[in-house]
Amino acid sequence: MPKLTMVQAINLALHQEMERDDTVLIMGQDVAVNGGVFRLTDGLFDKFGPERALDTPLAEGGIIGAMLGMAINGLKPVGEIQFSGFAYLTLAQLEGNVARTRSRSLSKFTAPLVLRMPYGGGVRALEHHSESKEAYFAHTAGLKTVIPSTPQTAYRLLLAAIRDPDPVVFMEPKHSYRAFKEEFEADEEAGELSRCRIVREGEDLTVVSWGAMLHRTEKVIEQFVEDTGASVELIDLQTIAPMDGNTIAQSVRKTGRAVVVQEAQRTLGPASEIIALINDKALMYLEAPVKRVTGFDVVMPYFARENFQIPSEPRIRDALAETLAF
Repeated sequence: MPKLTMVQAINLALHQEMERDDTVLIMGQDVAVNGGVFRLTDGLFDKFGPERALDTPLAEGGIIGAMLGMAINGLKPVGEIQFSGFAYLTLAQLEGNVARTRSRSLSKFTAPLVLRMPYGGGVRALEHHSESKEAYFAHTAGLKTVIPSTPQTAYRLLLAAIRDPDPVVFMEPKHSYRAFKEEFEADEEAGELSRCRIVREGEDLTVVSWGAMLHRTEKVIEQFVEDTGASVELIDLQTIAPMDGNTIAQSVRKTGRAVVVQEAQRTLGPASEIIALINDKALMYLEAPVKRVTGFDVVMPYFARENFQIPSEPRIRDALAETLAF
Protein backbone atom coordinates (compact mmCIF):
# COMPACT_ATOMS: atom_id res chain seq x y z
CA MET A 1 0.00 0.00 0.00
CA PRO A 2 1.20 3.56 -0.68
CA LYS A 3 2.05 5.94 2.16
CA LEU A 4 0.31 9.31 2.14
CA THR A 5 0.31 12.50 4.17
CA MET A 6 -2.91 13.98 5.52
CA VAL A 7 -2.83 16.63 2.79
CA GLN A 8 -2.66 13.94 0.12
CA ALA A 9 -5.40 11.91 1.81
CA ILE A 10 -7.82 14.85 1.98
CA ASN A 11 -7.06 15.80 -1.61
CA LEU A 12 -7.75 12.24 -2.72
CA ALA A 13 -11.06 12.14 -0.83
CA LEU A 14 -12.18 15.34 -2.55
CA HIS A 15 -11.19 14.01 -5.98
CA GLN A 16 -13.03 10.76 -5.44
CA GLU A 17 -16.23 12.34 -4.09
CA MET A 18 -16.37 14.90 -6.90
CA GLU A 19 -15.98 12.08 -9.40
CA ARG A 20 -18.59 9.93 -7.66
CA ASP A 21 -21.21 12.65 -7.17
CA ASP A 22 -21.56 15.57 -9.56
CA THR A 23 -23.45 17.62 -6.96
CA VAL A 24 -20.27 17.92 -4.85
CA LEU A 25 -18.30 21.12 -5.36
CA ILE A 26 -15.56 23.02 -3.54
CA MET A 27 -15.40 26.71 -2.77
CA GLY A 28 -13.35 29.16 -0.74
CA GLN A 29 -10.54 31.66 -0.91
CA ASP A 30 -7.84 30.54 -3.39
CA VAL A 31 -9.07 26.93 -3.43
CA ALA A 32 -9.52 26.71 -7.20
CA VAL A 33 -6.78 28.20 -9.40
CA ASN A 34 -4.07 28.10 -6.71
CA GLY A 35 -5.15 24.85 -5.04
CA GLY A 36 -5.57 26.34 -1.57
CA VAL A 37 -3.12 27.91 0.85
CA PHE A 38 -1.95 24.44 1.94
CA ARG A 39 -2.50 22.91 -1.54
CA LEU A 40 -5.20 20.57 -0.24
CA THR A 41 -7.41 21.30 -3.26
CA ASP A 42 -4.62 21.13 -5.82
CA GLY A 43 -5.72 19.78 -9.20
CA LEU A 44 -9.46 20.05 -8.63
CA PHE A 45 -9.89 23.19 -10.73
CA ASP A 46 -8.00 21.64 -13.64
CA LYS A 47 -10.05 18.45 -13.47
CA PHE A 48 -13.55 19.73 -12.71
CA GLY A 49 -13.49 23.31 -13.99
CA PRO A 50 -14.74 26.63 -12.61
CA GLU A 51 -18.34 25.48 -12.08
CA ARG A 52 -17.29 22.94 -9.44
CA ALA A 53 -14.11 24.54 -8.06
CA LEU A 54 -14.96 28.11 -7.10
CA ASP A 55 -12.67 30.86 -5.86
CA THR A 56 -14.63 33.19 -3.58
CA PRO A 57 -14.12 36.70 -2.23
CA LEU A 58 -12.48 37.14 1.15
CA ALA A 59 -15.84 37.06 2.94
CA GLU A 60 -16.36 34.11 5.26
CA GLY A 61 -19.98 35.04 6.01
CA GLY A 62 -20.68 35.16 2.30
CA ILE A 63 -19.05 31.78 1.75
CA ILE A 64 -21.24 29.99 4.29
CA GLY A 65 -24.36 31.88 3.20
CA ALA A 66 -23.83 30.82 -0.42
CA MET A 67 -23.14 27.26 0.70
CA LEU A 68 -26.44 27.13 2.57
CA GLY A 69 -28.35 28.28 -0.50
CA MET A 70 -26.62 25.66 -2.61
CA ALA A 71 -27.19 22.90 -0.07
CA ILE A 72 -30.93 23.37 0.34
CA ASN A 73 -31.26 23.40 -3.44
CA GLY A 74 -29.64 20.02 -4.07
CA LEU A 75 -25.89 20.64 -4.17
CA LYS A 76 -23.24 19.43 -1.71
CA PRO A 77 -20.77 22.28 -1.22
CA VAL A 78 -17.48 21.69 0.57
CA GLY A 79 -16.24 25.08 1.70
CA GLU A 80 -12.83 25.99 3.03
CA ILE A 81 -11.99 28.67 5.55
CA GLN A 82 -8.27 29.37 5.23
CA PHE A 83 -7.69 29.26 9.01
CA SER A 84 -10.13 28.41 11.77
CA GLY A 85 -9.52 31.78 13.42
CA PHE A 86 -11.44 33.38 10.56
CA ALA A 87 -14.39 30.98 10.90
CA TYR A 88 -15.93 33.08 13.68
CA LEU A 89 -17.27 35.29 10.89
CA THR A 90 -19.43 32.33 9.82
CA LEU A 91 -20.99 31.76 13.24
CA ALA A 92 -24.10 33.89 12.71
CA GLN A 93 -25.03 31.88 9.62
CA LEU A 94 -23.90 28.55 11.08
CA GLU A 95 -25.87 28.89 14.31
CA GLY A 96 -28.78 30.97 13.08
CA ASN A 97 -29.51 29.22 9.80
CA VAL A 98 -27.32 26.28 8.75
CA ALA A 99 -27.61 24.28 11.97
CA ARG A 100 -31.35 25.00 12.23
CA THR A 101 -32.36 24.10 8.66
CA ARG A 102 -33.66 20.63 9.44
CA SER A 103 -35.53 21.55 12.63
CA ARG A 104 -36.86 24.85 11.28
CA SER A 105 -38.32 23.16 8.20
CA LEU A 106 -39.50 20.02 10.03
CA SER A 107 -37.05 18.05 7.85
CA LYS A 108 -38.48 19.39 4.60
CA PHE A 109 -35.02 20.83 3.93
CA THR A 110 -31.56 19.76 5.02
CA ALA A 111 -28.18 21.42 4.63
CA PRO A 112 -25.71 18.78 3.42
CA LEU A 113 -22.59 20.92 3.47
CA VAL A 114 -19.07 20.55 4.86
CA LEU A 115 -17.09 23.49 6.20
CA ARG A 116 -13.39 22.58 6.26
CA MET A 117 -10.78 24.54 8.17
CA PRO A 118 -7.18 24.03 9.36
CA TYR A 119 -6.85 24.57 13.09
CA GLY A 120 -4.36 24.33 15.95
CA GLY A 121 -0.79 25.36 16.63
CA GLY A 122 2.67 23.98 16.20
CA VAL A 123 3.53 25.68 12.89
CA ARG A 124 4.57 29.12 14.18
CA ALA A 125 1.73 30.93 12.43
CA LEU A 126 0.40 34.42 13.05
CA GLU A 127 -2.37 35.60 15.36
CA HIS A 128 -5.80 34.07 14.62
CA HIS A 129 -4.10 31.16 12.83
CA SER A 130 -3.36 28.70 15.66
CA GLU A 131 -6.33 28.47 18.02
CA SER A 132 -8.16 25.26 18.97
CA LYS A 133 -11.77 26.35 19.38
CA GLU A 134 -13.64 23.18 18.44
CA ALA A 135 -15.92 23.72 21.46
CA TYR A 136 -17.55 26.71 19.71
CA PHE A 137 -18.89 24.47 16.97
CA ALA A 138 -19.57 21.39 19.11
CA HIS A 139 -21.84 23.48 21.36
CA THR A 140 -24.13 24.25 18.40
CA ALA A 141 -27.05 21.85 18.13
CA GLY A 142 -27.56 20.67 14.56
CA LEU A 143 -23.86 20.71 13.64
CA LYS A 144 -21.54 17.74 13.62
CA THR A 145 -17.93 18.59 14.49
CA VAL A 146 -15.21 16.25 13.27
CA ILE A 147 -11.42 16.23 13.82
CA PRO A 148 -9.27 13.58 12.13
CA SER A 149 -5.90 12.54 13.52
CA THR A 150 -4.22 10.57 10.73
CA PRO A 151 -4.23 10.47 6.91
CA GLN A 152 -6.45 7.38 6.83
CA THR A 153 -9.00 8.75 9.30
CA ALA A 154 -9.00 12.12 7.51
CA TYR A 155 -9.85 10.33 4.26
CA ARG A 156 -12.62 8.16 5.69
CA LEU A 157 -14.16 10.87 7.88
CA LEU A 158 -14.20 13.40 5.04
CA LEU A 159 -16.00 10.91 2.81
CA ALA A 160 -18.54 10.39 5.60
CA ALA A 161 -18.91 14.14 6.16
CA ILE A 162 -19.60 14.84 2.49
CA ARG A 163 -22.16 12.03 2.31
CA ASP A 164 -23.91 13.11 5.52
CA PRO A 165 -27.34 14.73 5.03
CA ASP A 166 -26.64 17.43 7.62
CA PRO A 167 -23.95 20.11 8.07
CA VAL A 168 -20.50 19.07 9.25
CA VAL A 169 -17.64 21.26 10.49
CA PHE A 170 -14.45 19.43 9.53
CA MET A 171 -11.44 20.72 11.47
CA GLU A 172 -8.04 19.63 10.18
CA PRO A 173 -4.98 19.71 12.49
CA LYS A 174 -2.56 21.57 10.26
CA HIS A 175 0.41 20.47 12.36
CA SER A 176 -0.34 16.96 11.05
CA TYR A 177 -0.78 17.94 7.40
CA ARG A 178 2.70 16.84 6.37
CA ALA A 179 4.21 15.73 9.69
CA PHE A 180 4.09 12.02 8.87
CA LYS A 181 2.87 9.47 6.34
CA GLU A 182 1.04 6.21 6.89
CA GLU A 183 0.07 3.21 4.79
CA PHE A 184 -3.17 4.03 3.10
CA GLU A 185 -6.21 2.34 1.57
CA ALA A 186 -7.98 4.47 -1.04
CA ASP A 187 -11.05 2.25 -1.14
CA GLU A 188 -13.77 4.96 -1.03
CA GLU A 189 -15.07 3.44 2.20
CA ALA A 190 -16.52 6.13 4.45
CA GLY A 191 -15.90 6.16 8.16
CA GLU A 192 -18.62 6.48 10.77
CA LEU A 193 -19.30 9.86 12.28
CA SER A 194 -20.00 9.95 16.04
CA ARG A 195 -17.76 6.96 16.73
CA CYS A 196 -14.42 6.81 18.52
CA ARG A 197 -11.51 4.76 17.26
CA ILE A 198 -9.54 2.51 19.60
CA VAL A 199 -5.92 3.02 18.55
CA ARG A 200 -4.44 0.53 21.02
CA GLU A 201 -6.04 -1.67 23.65
CA GLY A 202 -5.04 -1.75 27.30
CA GLU A 203 -6.16 -2.80 30.76
CA ASP A 204 -4.70 -0.28 33.24
CA LEU A 205 -5.43 3.19 31.92
CA THR A 206 -7.66 4.86 29.29
CA VAL A 207 -6.30 7.87 27.40
CA VAL A 208 -8.53 9.95 25.11
CA SER A 209 -7.19 12.46 22.59
CA TRP A 210 -7.76 13.78 19.05
CA GLY A 211 -6.22 15.86 16.28
CA ALA A 212 -2.50 16.59 16.43
CA MET A 213 -2.40 15.63 20.12
CA LEU A 214 -3.29 12.03 19.26
CA HIS A 215 0.03 11.45 17.48
CA ARG A 216 2.01 13.12 20.29
CA THR A 217 0.10 11.20 22.96
CA GLU A 218 0.64 7.89 21.18
CA LYS A 219 4.38 8.54 21.11
CA VAL A 220 4.40 9.23 24.86
CA ILE A 221 2.38 6.10 25.58
CA GLU A 222 4.72 3.88 23.60
CA GLN A 223 7.70 5.00 25.69
CA PHE A 224 5.68 4.94 28.92
CA VAL A 225 4.59 1.36 28.31
CA GLU A 226 8.16 0.33 27.51
CA ASP A 227 9.45 1.95 30.70
CA THR A 228 6.74 0.88 33.13
CA GLY A 229 5.08 -2.21 31.66
CA ALA A 230 1.68 -0.57 32.09
CA SER A 231 -1.15 -1.52 29.75
CA VAL A 232 -2.62 1.65 28.24
CA GLU A 233 -5.68 1.98 26.03
CA LEU A 234 -5.66 4.92 23.61
CA ILE A 235 -8.87 6.28 22.08
CA ASP A 236 -9.04 8.70 19.15
CA LEU A 237 -12.20 10.76 19.75
CA GLN A 238 -12.62 11.66 16.02
CA THR A 239 -16.08 13.28 16.34
CA ILE A 240 -16.33 16.03 18.94
CA ALA A 241 -20.08 16.30 18.45
CA PRO A 242 -22.00 14.09 18.70
CA MET A 243 -19.55 12.47 21.11
CA ASP A 244 -19.23 8.69 21.47
CA GLY A 245 -19.60 8.43 25.23
CA ASN A 246 -20.39 4.72 25.19
CA THR A 247 -16.99 3.66 23.81
CA ILE A 248 -15.17 5.88 26.29
CA ALA A 249 -17.25 4.66 29.23
CA GLN A 250 -16.79 1.03 28.24
CA SER A 251 -13.03 1.52 28.23
CA VAL A 252 -13.03 3.30 31.61
CA ARG A 253 -15.16 0.56 33.16
CA LYS A 254 -12.40 -1.83 32.13
CA THR A 255 -9.37 0.22 33.19
CA GLY A 256 -10.72 2.27 36.12
CA ARG A 257 -8.51 5.24 35.23
CA ALA A 258 -8.54 7.93 32.54
CA VAL A 259 -6.54 10.85 31.16
CA VAL A 260 -7.78 13.28 28.49
CA VAL A 261 -5.31 15.23 26.32
CA GLN A 262 -6.55 18.24 24.36
CA GLU A 263 -4.78 21.10 22.61
CA ALA A 264 -7.62 23.51 23.36
CA GLN A 265 -7.56 25.72 26.44
CA ARG A 266 -8.80 24.14 29.64
CA THR A 267 -12.05 25.87 30.59
CA LEU A 268 -15.17 24.38 28.96
CA GLY A 269 -13.14 22.38 26.44
CA PRO A 270 -14.13 18.94 25.11
CA ALA A 271 -12.13 17.29 27.92
CA SER A 272 -14.66 18.69 30.41
CA GLU A 273 -17.51 17.01 28.52
CA ILE A 274 -15.59 13.74 28.36
CA ILE A 275 -15.10 13.79 32.12
CA ALA A 276 -18.82 14.50 32.58
CA LEU A 277 -19.64 11.54 30.36
CA ILE A 278 -17.33 9.31 32.40
CA ASN A 279 -19.01 10.50 35.60
CA ASP A 280 -22.43 9.76 34.12
CA LYS A 281 -21.60 6.33 32.75
CA ALA A 282 -18.63 4.95 34.69
CA LEU A 283 -18.23 6.82 37.98
CA MET A 284 -18.43 3.76 40.22
CA TYR A 285 -15.63 2.07 38.25
CA LEU A 286 -13.09 4.87 38.75
CA GLU A 287 -10.04 4.19 40.92
CA ALA A 288 -8.52 7.65 40.43
CA PRO A 289 -9.69 11.15 39.46
CA VAL A 290 -9.73 11.77 35.73
CA LYS A 291 -6.86 14.06 34.70
CA ARG A 292 -6.85 16.66 31.92
CA VAL A 293 -3.75 17.75 30.01
CA THR A 294 -4.74 20.91 28.13
CA GLY A 295 -3.72 24.27 26.81
CA PHE A 296 -3.83 27.16 29.26
CA ASP A 297 -6.61 29.72 29.54
CA VAL A 298 -4.76 32.40 27.60
CA VAL A 299 -4.76 33.77 24.08
CA MET A 300 -2.56 31.60 21.88
CA PRO A 301 1.00 32.99 22.31
CA TYR A 302 3.26 34.06 19.50
CA PHE A 303 6.10 31.98 18.07
CA ALA A 304 8.58 31.83 20.93
CA ARG A 305 6.04 30.63 23.50
CA GLU A 306 3.68 28.60 21.33
CA ASN A 307 5.14 25.29 22.47
CA PHE A 308 4.56 26.20 26.12
CA GLN A 309 0.85 26.50 25.41
CA ILE A 310 0.47 23.18 23.60
CA PRO A 311 0.56 20.09 25.87
CA SER A 312 4.12 18.79 25.90
CA GLU A 313 5.32 15.20 26.09
CA PRO A 314 6.53 15.63 29.72
CA ARG A 315 3.14 17.03 30.79
CA ILE A 316 1.36 14.09 29.18
CA ARG A 317 3.72 11.56 30.72
CA ASP A 318 3.33 13.11 34.18
CA ALA A 319 -0.45 12.81 33.92
CA LEU A 320 -0.20 9.14 32.99
CA ALA A 321 2.17 8.41 35.86
CA GLU A 322 0.17 10.33 38.47
CA THR A 323 -3.11 8.70 37.47
CA LEU A 324 -1.64 5.21 37.60
CA ALA A 325 0.01 5.87 40.96
CA PHE A 326 -3.11 7.26 42.64
